[in-house]
Formats: sequence, structure tokens, C-alpha cells
Amino acid sequence: MLRVEKINYEVKGRKLLKDITFQVRKGEILAVLGANGAGKSTLMGVLCGEKKPDSGQIHFNGKLLSAYDAATLSKCRALLSQQQQMTLSFKVEEIVLMGRYPHYKNTPTAHDYKVVAETMELCGVTAFADRDFLSLSGGEQQRVHLARVLAQIWDSPDALLLLDEPISALDLHYQQKVLAIARALARKGFMVVLIVHDVNFAAMYADRILMLKHGRKLFHGTPVEVLAQKEIYTIFSVESNVIMNPRTLKPYVQLEEMEIDLELFR
Repeated sequence: MLRVEKINYEVKGRKLLKDITFQVRKGEILAVLGANGAGKSTLMGVLCGEKKPDSGQIHFNGKLLSAYDAATLSKCRALLSQQQQMTLSFKVEEIVLMGRYPHYKNTPTAHDYKVVAETMELCGVTAFADRDFLSLSGGEQQRVHLARVLAQIWDSPDALLLLDEPISALDLHYQQKVLAIARALARKGFMVVLIVHDVNFAAMYADRILMLKHGRKLFHGTPVEVLAQKEIYTIFSVESNVIMNPRTLKPYVQLEEMEIDLELFR
């Protein structure tokens, strides 16, 4: 279990996270929603260790996160971040193999190559194995990085998978597929924390939703509990109509059309 207790984080006197508390159980997907600047990526930075909270505690599988050594954490916690800077020329298979670095000392084993092959196949990048990574489209590169991250924790069923806007550069098919992969991994026992902007994808694939505004947790619960007209307006300042899908029994958010006063263009 991942247990986050009263986390606060500030930069130059500006509080970016304020008293954030939540849990993610084994086998669960938590989707984090919020407008730009709500604190979503800051929270992800705290969970992955890039940012140190000013106060509060994070427990991971019954132990303080800060008590883990880097080598151990690298085998059971992985992050797919928004920005993936890669300027050197590597083959796609080499990029994915980087995810196995924590698992071997000098030379990859047959098992490491097997994991690489499996994650590449799952992410639909096997055909690119020998291609230069820099020759791929943005969406293809994002899928390669996902395969790398999955390879890192592939054989650690109690692992924590952190996905910071993993579908931002993908077409509709692969948006669905990436979220379906996350759900399948959760069903195998992984804990998944996911930042996504599409509320309907969150409703479809997440077990629980955390909604942030100005660094505070405003709403937290199942999609049915938190995806309501009032809550969506509070978080995003948009009008909507929420209906229940009779087949899935999950909420579906229909956004109302937004109009702009033409006088503003004169």
C-alpha cells in the first residue's frame, strides 16, 4: 500500500501542496485530476522522490519511503514523466533495455531480454526495435518510454507505477491501450497513480479519483462519488451534464458548449 499523510510542499513561500492525504491500495488505480497549476505534477514529483516534502510522510508497502535505498526503490517504483529528453542516438531496443539496468550488474541476462521483448510487444513497438529512437514520432517515442518503464518493474508485482500524463501525445487507440495496460497491471497487484486530463478516461479506468485545486485535495473517492456536475465545475470551471452509463454503471461527463463574447475580438 502507498499511504500519503499530510504532505506539504512549498517553493519560495508559495504552497504548491497543502495537507495532502490519500492511500493507494495494491491492485488499485488512482487518477489525479485538476486544472493546470493544481499541483498534479508537483505531487508526482514528491511520490517519485524528485521533490522532498516540507512536512508529512509517505509509506510504501509498510515502510517509510525515505527509508528505502535507491537501488531497492528502482526495482519497485517507476515513473513515466511528461518530459522525456533524449538527444543521443539509441536504437529502440536499447532504450527499453535501460529499464532493466537496476536488475543486472554488467551484462543483461536472457530474462532481461525476455522482459524487454514482452514490454515492447505490449506497447506496440516491437517493429521499431532496430530503429533510431530519434526517428520516431512523438507518440511512438512515448510508447517506447512506456515499454522502458514497464521493463523496470515488470517482475515486481507489488510495485508502484507513476504515470504523469502518459497519453498526451497518443492517438485515440493508444490512449485507450495505455490505460488498459495500466488497469491490467493493477489487476495483477501493481499500484498505479495516473495523471490524466480527460475526466471520462478517469471514470472508465480508475478505481478512485483525487481532485486537486490550488494544491489542495478537494474531492477524493470513486468515479461515481466525485464526478458530479458541481464538483467538475469547482475543479475545472466548466458546465457539464453527468449521466450514468447503463452498461458499465460508470459516470459519463458531457461538456456543455462554451461561448466567447465576440466583442472581445474587436
